[in-house]
Amino acid sequence: MSFDSPSKNLAWAQDEGFNFELWTDDSRKLAMTYGAANSTSQAYANRITVVLNAEGNVELQYLDRISVGTHPGMVYEDCVQLFGN
Repeated sequence: MSFDSPSKNLAWAQDEGFNFELWTDDSRKLAMTYGAANSTSQAYANRITVVLNAEGNVELQYLDRISVGTHPGMVYEDCVQLFGN
């Protein structure tokens, strides 16, 4: 999720060939709720990951320095341990 407009996110997703939807939070409401922004005027979101369960409760949070090279695998493994395959 980013602060970019839906049209900008869609164009980027298409350019990158993503087969999933990118969400936008241009109001920064979710960012403020989950800690991805410190103010509603923040230009860019803090790079965090929040994993919710089926009821919408926070199960995992990654708020510290996230390495794009290793983070997806780490989140996947943590989710497998937590939720199963």
